[in-house]
Amino acid sequence: MTEYPLDSGCSSCTIRTHPLFRHLSEEELQDISLNKITETHKRGSIIYREGSRMKGFYCVHSGIVKIYKTGFDGKEQIVRFAKPADLIGYRSVVSNEPACTTAEILQEATLCHIPTDILLHLVKTNGEFAVALMKLTCKELGEANAYITDIAQKTVKERLAEILIHLDWEFGTDDLGILNISLTREELSNIVGTATESIIRLLSEFKNEGALELNGRKIKILDKPGLKYIANI
Repeated sequence: MTEYPLDSGCSSCTIRTHPLFRHLSEEELQDISLNKITETHKRGSIIYREGSRMKGFYCVHSGIVKIYKTGFDGKEQIVRFAKPADLIGYRSVVSNEPACTTAEILQEATLCHIPTDILLHLVKTNGEFAVALMKLTCKELGEANAYITDIAQKTVKERLAEILIHLDWEFGTDDLGILNISLTREELSNIVGTATESIIRLLSEFKNEGALELNGRKIKILDKPGLKYIANI
């Protein structure tokens, strides 16, 4: 874990264009810069665990963070992935409740930890910030409701196709057309909500149908319209 000096100010950060931060004054941004802690974490590092008390929230500067809940059988259920400019842990801070998820580094990431009192002060004193935070919370709630509907109404094959399309939209591809996020078969199963064996079988099926090109964890989508049709998008 590498800690960076605090002189990397929020005013010059590209993430300042985030709907939440663009409502902040230079003075408010300076206050965050002086109180935040910026650290880089390796893959597999745990940022916070489900049930732990939060002392602040995190802004993702670079990398990818996996957010998941743990079932009674110990199996992970991946809720979402956080990428640059995303915020994690803020709902537990606002509600003053233990963390409802675990955050684990999927791809080496630099995170800025912003203390609880900074967030609560901004909510109380900056109306535009408070409204933007409420909109962000509602957006994530809407995504959670959509996921619950998919789990209840779509087949595993439909859900996997939808997840692949979503990952392509969310993270994009490299020059070779390969998804910019690398996931194990188990991690894919933990997103879709099924057994790893089912994911392996369905990926092979998609490959044989010409929809995907697979090379280990690397996935290249060859037929987006076909996957969208399968996913009923």
